[in-house]
Amino acid sequence: MTRLDSETAHPRSAVMVDYPTLHAAVASLTEGEDDPVALMATVACEVHHADDRFDWTGFYRVVAPDLLKIGPYQGGHGCLVIPFDRGVCGAAARTGQVQLVPDVDAFPGHIACASSTRSELVLPVFDATGRVIGVFDIDSNRPDAFTRTDAEELARLLAQVFGRLG
Repeated sequence: MTRLDSETAHPRSAVMVDYPTLHAAVASLTEGEDDPVALMATVACEVHHADDRFDWTGFYRVVAPDLLKIGPYQGGHGCLVIPFDRGVCGAAARTGQVQLVPDVDAFPGHIACASSTRSELVLPVFDATGRVIGVFDIDSNRPDAFTRTDAEELARLLAQVFGRLG
């Protein structure tokens, strides 16, 4: 069964993220934790299993100036290293802005870590000082799989979890 998504006026999966439940679960699981890798692992797992649109869900961590390395993730293998000047993840890290990409083939410099990826949502992850400490990458094998609501809710989730670090 599909429904019409009012944001983009095209069919979407009937199963969408229950964001209030996701926020509550992540808050409960991460309460008192201050290790960024443990937090990343928990967020990646919870988000990945929250919606069947999400084929690959994970983090790339800033490990050196202008360089991301893979962090905790769910799904098939990801790219191990991504420079800030390449791909959707690099763009999110470089600009500090959410990258909502309905068609990865149309994104200049897209890195195909998985040939099945059709669309992507990448959010910068900030610590309490406003420093980008990584990006949160979600891939889908469906074109135009993500909405502005997904981007806004996940940005809020990341701010709640990682905004206390630093």
